[in-house]
Amino acid sequence: MTVHTFIDEKPETGPAITSLKPEGRSSGDTGSAGQWQLIWQKFSRNKVALFAGWVILFFFFIGIFAEFLAPAVPEASRPQFTNAPPQQLGLFVTDDDGSTRFQLHVTGYAMEVDPASLRRTYVPDPEQHVPVGLFVRGAPYKMWNLFNADLHLLGPLNPGDTMYLLGTDRLGRDLLSRLIYGTRISMSIGVVGVCISLLLGVVLGAISGFYGGIVDTLTQRLIEVISSMPTIPLWLGLAAAIPLTWSPLTVYFVITLIVSLFGWTGLAREVRGRFFALRGEDFVTAAKLDGSSERRVIFRHILPSLTSHILAVVTLALPTMIVAETALSFLGIGLKAPIVSWGVLLQEAQNVRTIANAPWQLIWPAGAVVLTVLAYNFLGDGMRDAADPYES
Repeated sequence: MTVHTFIDEKPETGPAITSLKPEGRSSGDTGSAGQWQLIWQKFSRNKVALFAGWVILFFFFIGIFAEFLAPAVPEASRPQFTNAPPQQLGLFVTDDDGSTRFQLHVTGYAMEVDPASLRRTYVPDPEQHVPVGLFVRGAPYKMWNLFNADLHLLGPLNPGDTMYLLGTDRLGRDLLSRLIYGTRISMSIGVVGVCISLLLGVVLGAISGFYGGIVDTLTQRLIEVISSMPTIPLWLGLAAAIPLTWSPLTVYFVITLIVSLFGWTGLAREVRGRFFALRGEDFVTAAKLDGSSERRVIFRHILPSLTSHILAVVTLALPTMIVAETALSFLGIGLKAPIVSWGVLLQEAQNVRTIANAPWQLIWPAGAVVLTVLAYNFLGDGMRDAADPYES
């Protein structure tokens, strides 16, 4: 019996080579991304911080287009509608024949007389419908103080009708319009104040951390002196020294300066600590050996590596500025009429009668402050986590 042996001529194959390319990445992607791309990818996964960012942008949008978005000018008053309650906005009305049609409207007012005090008050009347519309002509204003206009996003179709979606104050002024105008002042005073604090904190912190020695000692003693001062009494004294004859615009900038004078110390210390840690790194030594000046080393090589961290700190400092301005205005030593801010609105509503009879005058400005501060805190926490290279 012949046994035939068959030999396979095909060479033995080695182990299968598995691709090391990450799943979900195209073959043309090198996998490299810049610092800001990595920060954005990490930040975009934080849904709470992302939503808070949209809330902040929404408030800035309101502040920028306040004249157009407000139904009326903030100074317009109708004394017969003092402390009038909010009117409800509706979309459909029912005609006499029972048919329903689309008509943007608000509920009207009915007058009631208190039998004990004989005081007249207005209450919402669901049976009355005040027609309103979009992009209507109303009270004239000067857009951004540049050109005259009278177009409003929302307003009554008939000039004599009332539309108070958030109610009125003690002088019969539209609270929604005043809240929208106050958004511009309160949001901008935080940005301007933080810009001043950012300039002082970054420059003084960078110089202190880069040079050290006597410069660092003097800077730190100055920071300790400022940090040891009680802020509220000091703000009270500085704000009370503002002359009453100054214009509202001058008072605005002075209050902004007062608020920002004490907000730079924390940032300066953080920048100083980071400069102490980075000034001995190899890239700094290489820049010095290459002939770079000290100013170029500070602002071109070290400071850009702290940009993401500084941005997160600034975002967390913005609500502090807003709360400081609100507190000063609430105490009556900050911004005053005719300037409108959230703190001014709260100051005008700080009496027992307003809280008892017209609580909406206190709820809406306080709610705007709380919502803005929370949004800034969530946004700052998200940016700080995204900028941290040690967090996964």
